[in-house]
Amino acid sequence: MRYRTLGGTGIEVSVHCLGTMMFGSVGNSDHDDSVRVIHAALDQGINFVDTADMYSAGESEHIVGKALKGRRDDVVLATKVHFPMGEGRNRGGNSRRWIVKEVEESLKRLGTEWIDLYQIHRPDHTTDIEETLSALTDLVHQGKIRAFGCSTFPAEEIVESHVVAERRALMRFRTEQPPYSILARGIETSVLPVCERYGMGVLTWSPLASGFLTGKYRQGGTVDMTSGRAALTPARFDPSLPVNATKLEIVEQLVELADDVGCSLPELAVAFPVAHPAVTSVIIGPRTMEQLDGLLKGASLTLDDATLDRIDEIVAPGTDVYHPDGVWRPRALTEASLRRRPVGDRAAA
Repeated sequence: MRYRTLGGTGIEVSVHCLGTMMFGSVGNSDHDDSVRVIHAALDQGINFVDTADMYSAGESEHIVGKALKGRRDDVVLATKVHFPMGEGRNRGGNSRRWIVKEVEESLKRLGTEWIDLYQIHRPDHTTDIEETLSALTDLVHQGKIRAFGCSTFPAEEIVESHVVAERRALMRFRTEQPPYSILARGIETSVLPVCERYGMGVLTWSPLASGFLTGKYRQGGTVDMTSGRAALTPARFDPSLPVNATKLEIVEQLVELADDVGCSLPELAVAFPVAHPAVTSVIIGPRTMEQLDGLLKGASLTLDDATLDRIDEIVAPGTDVYHPDGVWRPRALTEASLRRRPVGDRAAA
């Protein structure tokens, strides 16, 4: 396993990061088995583990805490805050009130005295970015976190955060965690160049594009719409929908390319984001030991220029074939009233 420096922090992390979203009730509910998977990843050179408070409502952090007992000093541990944790007001978001409270809960669940990388899971338009950066800066000074970053922020909000940090003499986001795969290349347009401009580390998620790049879903094949992710979000998997039909057409081309390279489709998919100069680490999220072994099997795969050129021909740089799962969307897109003047003021004359 190779290692890269995480932004300007001086912290060295493995090029594969172990994502733990699938450990707990939403994935592998067997704690002992999940711990074995984490230990196997560490034994094979991964030293970077990413989780979040909301993964299985805190259960994932509990499992990670169990796995890291006796090995904490050897692991760069990352977690996240933002999404609601329980019912009621002020139980989520990016306010100082919530961050200061929830970091203590994460520390307890993880069984640790410090978090190496504390990330803001999504933007929050109700909270001033200065408020968020101020709270995070204080947590660094208190020794509860070592560095902090953002996740799935648009480029303009990343830039704003750096401007505010400089003006207010606050510490800045050191990392960004965006979705990135062959099927979701939109961040190549602005997010990745902005991260390079500010010297930020980048740890990307969903290299297998919600399972479409595992080889499980093929053109002409059947999709079980009654179980798993397909049952939860049928619009993302129903092959009769044009966007999914397009994904399946691209998968066939990528399978052919993988055959020519001499690797599996998942190996090709995971190797793709590793090749981008802005990317520090790629999050892999296995649920089982078999999945971990399959993903790590291609860790040494190098994609040459000819292969990357062929990928560019199949999916053009900067193109999102689909909207990645769980991506935050700005209010300008989700609230029609922000795009429409009052009726009486819409005409030119």
